[in-house]
Amino acid sequence: MNTERRAPLDRKRVADTALRLLNEVGLEGLTLRAIARELDVKAPALYWHFKDKQALLDEMATEMYRRMVAGTPPESADTWRERLRRSNHGLREALLGYRDGAKVFSGSRFTGMEHAGRMEDDLRLFTAAGFTLARAVRATSTTYAYTIGFVTEEQGVQPLRGERREGFDVEERARRMADFPLAAQAGAEIFSDYGRHFEEGLEIVIDGIAARYGVR
Repeated sequence: MNTERRAPLDRKRVADTALRLLNEVGLEGLTLRAIARELDVKAPALYWHFKDKQALLDEMATEMYRRMVAGTPPESADTWRERLRRSNHGLREALLGYRDGAKVFSGSRFTGMEHAGRMEDDLRLFTAAGFTLARAVRATSTTYAYTIGFVTEEQGVQPLRGERREGFDVEERARRMADFPLAAQAGAEIFSDYGRHFEEGLEIVIDGIAARYGVR
């Protein structure tokens, strides 16, 4: 047994171990028992820190957020459009670093207050640009939901960079759908070049926000 394994358990150590294990086994295989085995402790020891798996997922999402924003303060010169681009591209990149990263992040409740300062800064920027508070919230939450949904679908095909799930061969799909030529051709747009498609989709959402709320 190495000295790291003998170190006292705390929430961060458990979350760090869980995030590392997540890349090996995915969300479905990430059980408290598996994490305990990785830490060389009995599963009940984890319940001193997390009452259930969702509580652990909340801490994992919080740690993902901490890592995402570490050393990257908001750009004070951002326009509201630039802020949406920067934050959502950064979120996508962060989520892609973990198998099932979007699923872990989605619906989790942050356990700390690290996000509050960023949120305050964003809302100040948006309201200064002419958004009401309600519309600023809608704009930021809609682009966030777009990113989470996009990455969830992306990771359903490519769980990690360099991987591709069986059954998502675009050419084979086109052959099977030969009687539906437009749907067959659409496969290349749906299941490849995710970076470009994400960027284009995000710009569509941002343009829609500007048109809906009349803010330039």
